Amino acid sequence: MTYNELWHLLAPLYGDSEAKAIARMVYDVRFGLSLSDICIGKDTQLSANCQAELKGIADRLLEQEPVQYVLGQTDFCGRIFRVNKHVLIPRPETEELCHWIVSQGDTSLMDATNILDIGTGSGCIAITLAAEMQKAKVTAWDISENALEVAWENAERLNVSVAFEQVDVLHITSTCYQQTANGFDVIVSNPPYIKNKERARMEANVLNYEPHTALFVPDDDPLLFYRTIATYGQKALRQGGWLYFEINPLYAQEMTEMLDSLSYHDIETRKDEYGKLRMTRARK
Repeated sequence: MTYNELWHLLAPLYGDSEAKAIARMVYDVRFGLSLSDICIGKDTQLSANCQAELKGIADRLLEQEPVQYVLGQTDFCGRIFRVNKHVLIPRPETEELCHWIVSQGDTSLMDATNILDIGTGSGCIAITLAAEMQKAKVTAWDISENALEVAWENAERLNVSVAFEQVDVLHITSTCYQQTANGFDVIVSNPPYIKNKERARMEANVLNYEPHTALFVPDDDPLLFYRTIATYGQKALRQGGWLYFEINPLYAQEMTEMLDSLSYHDIETRKDEYGKLRMTRARK
């Protein structure tokens, strides 16, 4: 199977542009062939074993399994992260959240010494902040032991120090407060924020493959995780510390009102590159 044959096979499902991007990623990541290599015909020279592997990849893609899971990796903030079915695939809007934390106007944050990432998944936020803010001590929580294994492997491979802990944020124990004697400078989270009733409108590649515990919240309480984390932040953040969230654009106003009711101030919500309200920060 050649590059042209692969993307034409995928096009009815993904559309021409995405099919070409997926095919390029497959040839690059799995077989080490650049677009230039493909242009000179090296995709026609794969061995029988590589062709058999390529067919298996194509079969999985035709089942709408995300290419990142098929290949076992994705790019995030210029680094390669391992991913599998136990963690969400990092998205561009989460990169924007990391950029905001690292490069926003309050330069005192660059001296932040204590950062907590809640619901770390692949570890993409925690590891990125630890790599970019080298003075920081970064802690990352997740309820999933399998997700923490992925995150730990990513930190090891990228040579970044992060303290990973298995914590259910909806049932935070007293031990979680004991480790924050001086308070966190930053608490950041990209928690579940999709209502269960929204499942019907979701793409199959997300609904059928990505972990539901990291996606969905009860229909009657879409701010469940945000409110819980913000309440914890009132105890665990130092005075003047920052809370950062990736948010559901549908509940941006409710988010601001909730944070205001908990006495946070300097509340700011930003749009992502597509013009959607995607991230909020607030100061204790």
